[in-house]
Amino acid sequence: MSDRKYRQRGYHDADHDRPAKPATPRPAQEPGAPAGARRISQDGPRNINMPGYREVVRCAQCGNVGSGDVGLDSRCSRCGTDLHACAQCTSFDPGSTFECMQAIPARVTPKNVRNSCTLYTARTTVERETTAPRTDDARKAFDDLFKF
Repeated sequence: MSDRKYRQRGYHDADHDRPAKPATPRPAQEPGAPAGARRISQDGPRNINMPGYREVVRCAQCGNVGSGDVGLDSRCSRCGTDLHACAQCTSFDPGSTFECMQAIPARVTPKNVRNSCTLYTARTTVERETTAPRTDDARKAFDDLFKF
């Protein structure tokens, strides 16, 4: 029996009790490379997979993404709300005079109905493209197999 209380390896072990580690050869350095430099990849650095950004116009009522250009008679394709309205404008601010950050002579009411304001600019937001554009070619080819 051992004179130690615990049988786990630790700092009391002698070097001869431990199994020797097999020596692994290190890869040779490239000529001209600085000492201690590691080669990261054989093909060079990887491309950074950064998502793209896009500017979108969203409906203030339902949040549906619309087209970038808003005309006088533009409507949301999902809920039918007028897009050329004060609620969709960049200058709309409920805390400002006449609820607009631009200097307008009179209040425009109601704020969610189409108007002919000349100071109107569509509110755009910059969003990250989190999904790649889908190509349904494979799905379409699969579905075409079973058409009669």
